[in-house]
Amino acid sequence: MSTAAQMITLNNGVTLPAIGLGVFQTPPDETRGAVTAALDAGYRHIDTAAAYGNEREVGEAVRASQVVRGAIFLETKVWISDYGYDETLHAFDKSAGKLGVDQIDLLILHQALPSDFDKTLKAYRALETLLDEGKVRAIGVSNFMVEHLSKLLEKAQVVPAVNQIELHPYFQQPQVQALDAAHGILTQAWSPIGGITFYREGAHTSTLQDPTIVEIASAHDKSAAQVMLRWHLQQGRSVIPKSTKPHRIAENLAVFDFALSSREIDAIDGLDTGQRGGPDPDAITLANFGRPIPEA
Repeated sequence: MSTAAQMITLNNGVTLPAIGLGVFQTPPDETRGAVTAALDAGYRHIDTAAAYGNEREVGEAVRASQVVRGAIFLETKVWISDYGYDETLHAFDKSAGKLGVDQIDLLILHQALPSDFDKTLKAYRALETLLDEGKVRAIGVSNFMVEHLSKLLEKAQVVPAVNQIELHPYFQQPQVQALDAAHGILTQAWSPIGGITFYREGAHTSTLQDPTIVEIASAHDKSAAQVMLRWHLQQGRSVIPKSTKPHRIAENLAVFDFALSSREIDAIDGLDTGQRGGPDPDAITLANFGRPIPEA
């Protein structure tokens, strides 16, 4: 399959690889190895965040690789503790400094801050400034629900390029996806293979053991994870699978040599439980989730 088939064009014309390596909860000392394995396997998109505490190690792995910087799409996120216009401008400096780059490909707000949405709006206005100055190539948001995104769009000068949300077969957020699509915003899935469900109490098994997904995987001689990633890609989403195991990292990229039928896609669509695995975006407050982000 051509390289073009693995790329997605954002609403501002910038392209990004459809599959990126996520490093959420990857310890700093394991991050370099995971990013190195991903770049060696052919990944050209790495997703990190200020709050992950491993931007520096991502940057070190990128610089140590044989891949030129211009071929790697770097995405990171501003944490709520750095919201506000001047604060978010400085958050760019902190992230760029740790990553060791002058320009970040995609910079997004990590969460809405419903208890102080004005601060969220000021943070987004800072992203617009950074975009205008060429310090970032694209801007967006993460974990913005319909209400948050609607309020942002009323004030924003630039429509977000991306909304990164929890999205997997057991939690599909159709209303958020629909609003994203209506405004040309790319829906990007974190926990795309439902990793967050593996630790969640509930009546169902993990997505990797779901009978419907396992049956489809068997029919294609693929893993359950590969089927779920293919399900996302065929519906136009970007995916950020996370692993530190080189063989899993490589496996997650090997999803461009088969296709799911419409019946198979419908079957996976039918698995939605409406049950969120991550924190409720409306419960995000500085009191509960705020923490200082160190300087570069």
